[in-house]
Amino acid sequence: MEPNLGKPSFLRNILVRLFLFCVFVIALRFAYVVTIRGESCDVGDFCFFALPDNIDVVSGVGEVTKSGVISSSPPSKQKKIPDLWATGGFQKSVQFYSSIFQDLMSEAFLSPNMKTLCVDTATGADVFALRELGVEDSIGISKKGFKPLVVPGQGLKQPFSDSTFDFVFCGGGVVEKSRKLGNFAAEIQRTMKPEGFLVVHTGTNDTYSFESLLGLFNSCKLIRSRDIDGLNSKMPFIREVVLQKFGGEESVEEKSGDSAKKCSVPSYKKDLIKKAEPLIGEEPKKPWITLKRNAQKIKYLASLVDISFKPRYVYVDVGSRSYGSSIVSWFKKQYPKQNKTFEIYAIEADKTFHGDYKLKKGVTLLPYAAWVRNESLFFEINEDPGHKEVEKGRGMGRIQPVQTSGGSTSSGNVDQIQGFDFADWLKHSVTERDYVVMKMDVEGTEFELIPRLFETGAICLIDELFLECHYNRWQKCCPGERSAKYEKTYGQCLDLFTSLRKSGVLVHQWW
Repeated sequence: MEPNLGKPSFLRNILVRLFLFCVFVIALRFAYVVTIRGESCDVGDFCFFALPDNIDVVSGVGEVTKSGVISSSPPSKQKKIPDLWATGGFQKSVQFYSSIFQDLMSEAFLSPNMKTLCVDTATGADVFALRELGVEDSIGISKKGFKPLVVPGQGLKQPFSDSTFDFVFCGGGVVEKSRKLGNFAAEIQRTMKPEGFLVVHTGTNDTYSFESLLGLFNSCKLIRSRDIDGLNSKMPFIREVVLQKFGGEESVEEKSGDSAKKCSVPSYKKDLIKKAEPLIGEEPKKPWITLKRNAQKIKYLASLVDISFKPRYVYVDVGSRSYGSSIVSWFKKQYPKQNKTFEIYAIEADKTFHGDYKLKKGVTLLPYAAWVRNESLFFEINEDPGHKEVEKGRGMGRIQPVQTSGGSTSSGNVDQIQGFDFADWLKHSVTERDYVVMKMDVEGTEFELIPRLFETGAICLIDELFLECHYNRWQKCCPGERSAKYEKTYGQCLDLFTSLRKSGVLVHQWW
């Protein structure tokens, strides 16, 4: 009789499956520790191997003690360290930052007794370099964290108390990478001590963006700026900016120096006007063609400079008409926004178009007339066949103050609407640090609104203005005849554009 082999075979299969299951569990746990938690398998948490205790991670840079502090003299027993620290890329980064921090120490911006923070540092190479130089009270912050040098958090939402750090470092262009620059800058300044230092590495190389960067950190003053070589090809050029937070009294003086009604356009903005397309000096015989062609020659501000360092991006369409008119057909499709998300304000008094905006996300409708004060107005609809195509059967609207007697003598359709102080609204809606683009098509009211913007200082809040100036232009329908709708001449419009540019406002002739 042959022996019964069924039972041993069954047991052997059970043991094999049990062994494979254990291997699977171990592999799963290892993947969790290394991949999900972002740590190497030296954390003493269900790991089955570790790096040797005496490994030399960064030769000549220093070693990590049990307390996590970098020491130039080898301790008797080292803490187990992440594999990343042994890579060539990490060592190169440490050497780069060590050189940077040594220079800052020589200029007295950094010292070993300072409490320092490195913002949004992915690997902590900058923190490593600081500790190696003896700045022991150094920590980094990043979204995922990387123990023991980097704790979880974000630059725009830090887990630290007010006035914690003497020195803050923002390397690798982290400032311009932030999606919420206003919150980011405010949080940096919150956790800095008064008279503390902030060092920013950025790739910006134009004056406009540099001044915008300084405007972000409005609780700090500029100490110095220099150009240095970058760490790698991703950022070959670096502008290093050193800022110092104001002390208490100095901060108060800075705020009290602001003027409520006066402003002056800085010289760097005036210099940009020299790069703008020239104004049309002679009155065009066919304005409906000439002005449209001229719009194709416009040199947009966002194509000349880097607009990254702005806390907000705002587009104001004064006289927007329908949603698909200039907001969609021009601004959304053609304006170079540099991948920034703009808040959009549509100002339109004609109630015919208000329904277009009810379900539009990201657009705020102001269903009033932009004016020089808050008061009731007549809104007159007057068709002008020589001006432009009529939308939804309506002509272009003009506003005028309500007459106390006699009423309006116009033959057009007249509605009574509410006007609002546009300059005052603008001053309460945006700041000089914001990036503000404006299109104004107000059927002749520009000759009242522009002076009001200058009078209140609100003109300095506008980075770029697209203005349609209305005058008694030649009519398309009737050769040799001018429009009787407007009293102003082309020469007066040209004077308006010229005065705006001379004052430092980047204005374009719109159609």
